Amino acid sequence: MAKENFEKKLENAKKILETLMKPEVTLEESVKAYEEGMRELQNAQKMLEEAQLKIQEIKAS
Repeated sequence: MAKENFEKKLENAKKILETLMKPEVTLEESVKAYEEGMRELQNAQKMLEEAQLKIQEIKAS
């Protein structure tokens, strides 16, 4: 399940990037999309770090 959530966050970030690349997007929309994209990437990074800690714990056992 965590893998799906991680992949979903990356997919959301890609969609946001596509939105940012559209020339008709206003500055306000761009800022909002950028903030949302950064949140998704930060959450994905946190999930990745948590997974790495779990792997280290398993290896240490």
